[in-house]
Amino acid sequence: MKNMLLTLLTGIAIFFAPTAFGVIEAVEFETLQQEERYKQLIEELRCVVCQNQNIADSDADLAKDLRAIAADMIRDGKSDAEVKTFMRERYGDFVLYRTPFNSYTALIWLGPIVVLLIVLIGVFVTLRRRQQDELVKPAHSDNDQERIKVRNLLRDAPNLNESSRK
Repeated sequence: MKNMLLTLLTGIAIFFAPTAFGVIEAVEFETLQQEERYKQLIEELRCVVCQNQNIADSDADLAKDLRAIAADMIRDGKSDAEVKTFMRERYGDFVLYRTPFNSYTALIWLGPIVVLLIVLIGVFVTLRRRQQDELVKPAHSDNDQERIKVRNLLRDAPNLNESSRK
């Protein structure tokens, strides 16, 4: 029984080990400044396969290729802007976490602001209508008058009940 349990746990460990520990890539640069630029740059580029991860955190094959391309370009003396431009031209604006404002991305940038304004205008209009309705409402509405009638009837009801008992 113990051997079977040990075999099962070993199988589970082997199955999950690649995802738990990941692959550590050794990327060498001539200077520490290049290495820092590389680390910062791969944090700013989105993995187009994973979509919600940057290429630094992604294990996708494309992300590995993008990291290698970025490292090669930095070693060749390209600036961060040149690397981002190359990636954007090849994979579109989506590859950048900080998408530029242009006609294609205007909805992404302005959409939340427009929705917020619509909600605020809706709340303002609703509150304004309620205030105006309260000002226009008569002192005693029909419901209030009916309540008064029912209350008066209930006051007289004990007398009716006593007479019906006799």
